[in-house]
Amino acid sequence: MALASTNHVTNLASAELPAPRAILFDLDGTLVDTAPDLANATNALRRFHGQPPLPFEQIRREVSNGGSALVTLAIGLTSDAEGHAEARQYLLDAYEQAVATHSQVFKPLDTWLAGWQGEQKPWGIVTNKPRRYTLPLLEALALSPGALLCADDLSVKKPEPEPLWEAARRLSIDPAHCWYIGDHRRDIEAAKAAGMTAIAVGYGYISEQDDYRRWPADIWFDTCEALVERLATF
Repeated sequence: MALASTNHVTNLASAELPAPRAILFDLDGTLVDTAPDLANATNALRRFHGQPPLPFEQIRREVSNGGSALVTLAIGLTSDAEGHAEARQYLLDAYEQAVATHSQVFKPLDTWLAGWQGEQKPWGIVTNKPRRYTLPLLEALALSPGALLCADDLSVKKPEPEPLWEAARRLSIDPAHCWYIGDHRRDIEAAKAAGMTAIAVGYGYISEQDDYRRWPADIWFDTCEALVERLATF
């Protein structure tokens, strides 16, 4: 459960954190607010099955858990149930048709990123979202990361560290000099395994049962504003 905003909480003094030479982001719920479009796709599946729409906030909390979790939320079919695969494809097809209708980079992260890109500083995205849905989203938002690793690019994905290592390699930056920012425990586990500074954010898609401050991060930010305030010092 995301706690009320204070500023940020650290287990290292902020000044002791290594200054990043590259910033890597998770995508959904960390860099881009994709929940509105994914919620619309989820409720399209509900309508197809004759069900009324679910509240946006209820869907938002499940977005980081992927399409299968959204199917379970929408119509109660678990991943091993008959009909789940077909329902998941219906949801994903609906999402693909409107992948960037309402999605946008979180504010004020959008302004900071424009400046970071303008200075040609290295940054990247490591996501468990398939490339099929990631590329049109990034194109619509005019985002051009120096490194992009999607769910289907390697044989493994987060929480394994290999995608983060590959992103750092493509940026020609040692992993120890990268910050990885995410809104899910697997993001933090991947960052720690990769030897990167692990940054947890509480403004993302976090379930009510989850306390993101219990994740093994190096630093936690309650709000996007607090994250940007720290990033702006580099």
